[in-house]
Formats: sequence, structure tokens, C-alpha cells
Amino acid sequence: MAELLDRILELSPQKLALYALELQRRLDALEQARREPIAVVGMACRFPGGATDTASFWQLLRDGVDAIKEVPPDRWDVDAYYNPDPANPGTMYTRWGGFLDRVDEVDATFFNISPREAARMDPQQRLLLEVSWEAFEHAGLPADSLFNSQTGVFIGCSGSDYQQLLGRSGDPAHLNMYALTGTALNAVAGRVAFTFGLQGPCLVVDTACSSSLVAVHLASQSLRLKECDLALAGGVNLILTPDAGIVTSQARMMAADGRCKTFDAAADGFVRGEGCGVLLLKRLSDALASGDRILAQITGSAVNQDGSTSGFTVPNGLAQERLIRKALAESDVAPAAVSYVEAHGTGTPLGDPIEVQALKNVLGAGRKGDQPLAIGSVKTNIGHLEAAAGIAGLIKVVLALQHKEIPPHLHLRRLNAEIELDGVPLVIPTERTPWPSNGQPRVAGVSSFGASGTNAHVVVEEAPAVAGKPNAVERPVHLLALSARSQAALEELAQKYRAHLAGHANQTLADLCYTANSGRAHFAHRLAIAAGTAGELEEALAAFVAGAEGAALTGQAPAGQRPKVAFLFTGQGAQYAGMGRELYATSPTFRAALDECAALLTGELEAPLLEVLFGEKGELLDETAYTQPALFALEYALAQLWQSWGVTPDLVLGHSVGEYVAAVVAGVFSLADGLKLISARSRLKQDLAEPDALAALAQVAGQVAYRPPAVAFVSNLTGRLARGEEASQAEYWVGHIREPVRFAEGIQALAAAGCTAFVEVGPGTTLLSLGRQSVTEPAVAWLPSLRRGS
Repeated sequence: MAELLDRILELSPQKLALYALELQRRLDALEQARREPIAVVGMACRFPGGATDTASFWQLLRDGVDAIKEVPPDRWDVDAYYNPDPANPGTMYTRWGGFLDRVDEVDATFFNISPREAARMDPQQRLLLEVSWEAFEHAGLPADSLFNSQTGVFIGCSGSDYQQLLGRSGDPAHLNMYALTGTALNAVAGRVAFTFGLQGPCLVVDTACSSSLVAVHLASQSLRLKECDLALAGGVNLILTPDAGIVTSQARMMAADGRCKTFDAAADGFVRGEGCGVLLLKRLSDALASGDRILAQITGSAVNQDGSTSGFTVPNGLAQERLIRKALAESDVAPAAVSYVEAHGTGTPLGDPIEVQALKNVLGAGRKGDQPLAIGSVKTNIGHLEAAAGIAGLIKVVLALQHKEIPPHLHLRRLNAEIELDGVPLVIPTERTPWPSNGQPRVAGVSSFGASGTNAHVVVEEAPAVAGKPNAVERPVHLLALSARSQAALEELAQKYRAHLAGHANQTLADLCYTANSGRAHFAHRLAIAAGTAGELEEALAAFVAGAEGAALTGQAPAGQRPKVAFLFTGQGAQYAGMGRELYATSPTFRAALDECAALLTGELEAPLLEVLFGEKGELLDETAYTQPALFALEYALAQLWQSWGVTPDLVLGHSVGEYVAAVVAGVFSLADGLKLISARSRLKQDLAEPDALAALAQVAGQVAYRPPAVAFVSNLTGRLARGEEASQAEYWVGHIREPVRFAEGIQALAAAGCTAFVEVGPGTTLLSLGRQSVTEPAVAWLPSLRRGS
């Protein structure tokens, strides 16, 4: 150490200053990474009261719906266990709960789970698979694109009623190999990672009622530490047996009327509820860089323990205060900046006053009268979801931030006398209330406290303002592509989109189609509709659902098999004035590629390319010196557009001058070199017998940097797949102009290689007509890029 100090002291003041600046820069970067906000980019849920997604959950919340009902007969015979006397052993004094419908009908086959395995699998696992899939789709991330990704799974879950049911069957045969992975608590998260091929951290959290919020805390930490790049965080809880209801009744924890009357003088306990909710989380910087839709941001969180109290399940107000202060410090948020808290709020006469007092002591600091703190609890709507309680509250807050509105808190008629509101502007909204911003980002806290003392608090802020993208020219027609594993599922999906359009008059058609096309995995049963307006799309969807003829195209793709695609690049003679004009006006990708070609051709052509294609120099288009570069540029731009849509070639074939574009797409030479070659070719004299006629082309060809094809390349000269460096030599392209085009043989070579989709990348359908003469297989698809007038 002394030697190191001596060396440092020997440095000049200037170097010492530089080292100090660099050290500070690194420390600042580490601190920034440790505190980076976490973006919520997707979410999905199943909650009581028919809340099958976040939209219906928000509707339930904003309308103040009480989702509690009597125990369904498919769970247990409520009369057999009910007794209003809490002292009666083996019974429960409640008949109520927040229940999901048809939890036994989760579609296991969708996830390639056999019926035999599904019969031994905890429905919590199956439910979580469905909700996770929906969260990926909500984020616009196809689940199949995440295979082998560094995606973490953090799930709160406290038990398996299903395991108890299997054990009570009395038949040891029910305990087969699938019961091991089907009922183990760790498998709740492991099943998700296995099914989707996720390779980040994967764990189940059991801290009782705070499990799912602790899972969110751990997921956020994992993202900041870069253990994963994406995280699925949430919780699940199903009530399949009466056991926990009996235990909590014997402990006098349950509300006799089956309602969480949080903060009310009549509060006498909670009512159990079930559900599942997940968030998809990313580091904020990554979400912004990816252009993700950001629903909200988690700026900080904290977890602690009550420690020793007057009873094992008795809360500790001082511990709650320390927890909230720590979460605020991690978020760098002032207490008065928090304008709403989603409380743990179970509705117990002891716990509610302790929680409110802790909130007052921490969040009342520096709060003015015009900065009220609103508090509420989702448990008054759907009950206490136990391991999934925290995620239900967090999803509620994210939705409230999006809608800039605080939904009503239910069952508050007379405030608990032990709750003091004096001294702090604290309100409990019992009606829908606008959530003002006061010129600052809206900030909320979410609390979740475990029965065994583990507490969690998360600070949530509304999504950051993102500069709007420049308005692209609106396309005249949009394509909606939907798919499902069965025809019935496809019809159900189409109906959901139709209903969405009917209920969202301001829906941007471009956004809807883009997300459906790019943000969902695609399956065998498919539906495609081209429409110019939302009304046209809704009408076509309605016709499809009704089984009537309409604008929809339907079909079935081979299961798990992508068609092998060939790009066919058109030769000279197919050009026409104005080709690609409408596409240039409506497609930024096509326009950018064509502009790039036009810029590279500056100096090669006397008249600008765009003037020849779309301007006053159109008469030059039929002159060879302009025809060939114009076709090349158009076809290159079309190829870029197809590939931007995810349609990539497995093989390429050009017809005459089209082979130059094919070579660029295959990676044989660069775009700049390809344009130089085609420009030199187009200037050749008509008499190719002249020895000097090829001199200019040979000179240019000798200066090109060639590479072996990265995409299979069928040669015009041989009519077969190019081998080795066959097309990667100057001699090939010099001789190309003198040799006959073996296009028919080339098409047959593509068919022999297994191509079933042929896309003409050019201004018309010339090559499709020629191709059909060589390949008569009816299963082959022949697809144009442009027709005259487009």
C-alpha cells in the first residue's frame, strides 16, 4: 500500500486530476446503474370479477365493483364447513371469497403439455403460463423470440392447494412422476422458464402476503445488476381447498361479511381472494433504446422485517416507517412528492391504524395543504390475494397512472376511530377522483406486508415523457395478420380485435396492425385483412367471425414450418414510368433505401435518379443508361422493405440485370459496388463484339471487393446454385453480359432446393409468369411486390 501511495504522489498534478476525474466518472456510472429506474413494458392479469385482462380490471376498479361472491360449488360445499360461531373447531365463519372462473380449463395443450401431465399439474402453473404469455404479447414481444434469452422469472407463491387435493385422493397411483414437478413450489417459476426457454435467474418467493411485491423488488435488483435483460415478475394464488379458510377463521382473521372494510370502523378482518398478475420489466435505458411502450417506471423499492413484536403476526409501525424511508431514498423522491399510496390495507382493526400512522409519519413530512396524500386498497374490490396481493395493487397503480385517475376505495362508511387524519392532508377517495400532476410526474407507493413480518414497498412513477417520432406519411392500406393454434381460437381472437376496435374510436390503425403483426407469435391457423380504415377492418373482422364472405384471407400454414422463400429480381424490360411512386410516398423504409441508391448514383448518372423515376425526366427511363440503375435501385429498396417486415430470402435468383441486385442481397458485393457495376454495364456500346466494349466494365469489376454469398445464390450462367467463389470473381460479372440467361433452369433449381414461396422483387409480375411455366406444384405461392400504379 505504501509503495502504491508513493507512486501516486510521484504523479504530476495534471495526471492526478485526470485520474481523479476518471475515478469519479466510474463511481458516478456505478451509482447511476445501481439506481436506474426499471420500466414496466408489459403486464397481464386474471383477477376476480371477470377481470381477465388489464382493460377489464381497470373497468372493475373505476366502476367500484365489489367482486366478492359465495364460494363456488366446484371448490367445496360451503355449507359443510360454514358455522357463524368462530369458536367452533374445524369450521369457518365466512362463506365468501374473490374467485376466478374455470381455473380447471387453462389450455395446457397450447403449451405442448400432455393431458396426463396436465392432470397432475398445479393449476397455478398453468394459469401463470397463460398470463405470462399475455404479458409478452402486451409488451409487443413474441414469446418465441425470447428463447434462450437472459430473461429472469420472479414469482410470488406461498402454497399449493392442489398438492393437498392429490394427497387426499387416497389413491397412490395419482402420485406419479408428473406430480413431482406438477406440485412443487419451485416449479411454478421453473415451468415458465422451461416453457419459454428463458435463461435468466428463476425463483419462487414465499414471504406470505408480500411475496409478489418482494418478487418485483428482486427482479428490479437483478436487472440493475445486469443478471438479466428482461424480467417477468408477479404472483399467483388459487384457493382450491377450505383448509386455509378454516385456519384463518380459527385465528379470527376473517371478515364475517366477506368484505375487506379497510380503514372503516367496522373492519373485522379480510376475505380471501385468488388471481394472477405479472409485469414485464426492463432497465429504463434499454426500454427507451428499443422504443418500447413504457407503462410506468419503478424508481426504487425496499424490503425489511418487523423483527420481534407483541405477536408473530402483529405489524411493526416503526419497521414500516423505515421501509418507506428506505424506498424513497433509493428512488431519490421527496416524501411530499408521493401523491397516492396503494396500502396493504387488509381491513383489520389493529393493522389499519398502524399502517396509516406510519404513512403519516413518513409521507406527511413537508406536505402542504394543496398536496393531499390519497390512500386506498384494492383488497376492498377483490379481496386479499395473499401471495399475489402486492402485484394486484401494483397493477392497479400502473393503470391509475396511465388513466390519471384514482379509482374508488370501497366499504368505507365511518373511519376507524384509531385512525387520525388531523395534521396531514390525507384523503381516502370513495369516488373516482382525477389524479392531478401539479406540474410534476405523478408518484405512488405500493405497500405489501407479510403475515410473518416481511415487508415490501415499491415507489412507482408515471412513464417518462418521450419525444414523439416524426410523423410518417400515412399508408393508404394496412395489413392485419392474426393467427392461432386452432380455427376456434382464431375466431375468438378476431372477435377480441373487433370488440377492441368498436370500443376504441381513436385507435390508430397503423399501431394496431404493427403490434399484431410484429408483437405476437404466429401459428398455423391464419387470418389476413387489408383495410384502409378502422371501420373497414372492423367490418371485415365481423364478417369473418360470422362466417360470411368478406375481405379476410384465411389459410393454414404447416405446423412449426416456415416456408422456404426465394426472391426473384426482375430484369430489363419490366420498367414503367412512376414505378414505386406510391410506395416511395408511404413507406419510410423503401424511401430511405431508394434515397441511398440515388445518392450513390450521383456522378454516375447525368440526370438524378428520382427525377427519372418520379419527376420531369421520366422519358429517360427507357434509355439503357438509366433503365438498369433505376431497376436496380427499385429492386434493392423493395428487398429492404420485405426484409424489414421479416420476410427474408433463403435463396435468391435474378433475371439478367436483376442478378446484380440478387448479388448485393446475398452479400457478394456491397450496394455501392453493385451500383458501380450496373452503371458501367448500362453504358456499354451495343456492339459487344468490339474488344474495347467490355474494357470499362472489366476495369470496374476488377476494383470490386467480392465475398462468398451469405445467402444461397442461383446463377444465371449455370442455372444452378453458385458453388464456392463462382460468383465472387470479376470474370463472372464481365462474362455475365455475354452469356444467355438460364432462368428456367434457375427456377427449377429453387424448386429442387425446397422453395415454396417465390417473391418477385421488381415492378411487375413478369418472372412469376415465367416461373409458373417451370414449376406447376399447386402448393407453391407466387407473390408480387408491385403492380402498375403502385
